[in-house]
Amino acid sequence: MIMGDTNEQTEDAWEEKDPNDAPLPKADADAGLETEGERGGRRRKREPDLEPSDDRQRKALEFLSTVVREMEMDCTVHLRRAREGNSVDEINLEIAGRDAGRIIGKKGQVLSALQFVTHRVINRPGLDRRHVSVDAEGYKSRRDDSLASMARRLGKQAVEQGKIITFEPMNPRDRRVVHLALAGFEGVITRSDGEGDDRRVQIIPMRRAGSAGSATPA
Repeated sequence: MIMGDTNEQTEDAWEEKDPNDAPLPKADADAGLETEGERGGRRRKREPDLEPSDDRQRKALEFLSTVVREMEMDCTVHLRRAREGNSVDEINLEIAGRDAGRIIGKKGQVLSALQFVTHRVINRPGLDRRHVSVDAEGYKSRRDDSLASMARRLGKQAVEQGKIITFEPMNPRDRRVVHLALAGFEGVITRSDGEGDDRRVQIIPMRRAGSAGSATPA
């Protein structure tokens, strides 16, 4: 659900009707993302595998491969180049194979857990922080594209209606996708509002930005 104007007179909340552009996080199918069954026959062209260029890349690849094997999943783990716009030091891992849908889990929860533990293994105290990204069959890329497309459409709506649009609470990664999607969007700014798990992104028309403040990071 996306909330309407959140100023002094709060308007009724409204729910997005287009299932292909529903606000995230939501169930995968609601967000216009392919489920495990829908992915059949729609495999994307794979990037070439990379060989680890340093010990931490090698450790991340070996650790995640071991975890996937111990989970008894019919999948393999591959090292990919850093995603566009991210640091070249990013450790980008992708899981591929028949059980990739199970690796993703409901709303990407299993995938997020795998990324979290891999990140903890690689970023031991005393080491420079390296961002770790774990994806499966391009799930995150498709999800990011869907969310960014929706954000731009709602940015246009915010300008046309002159209203602040507020998303449901999002995790830091999803908030960052929305902020970046609208960073160069004429007529609006974005800011994150709230605390902890209730933190959410607002799309604010520029003519109302004076009272709302400047855009803030996720």
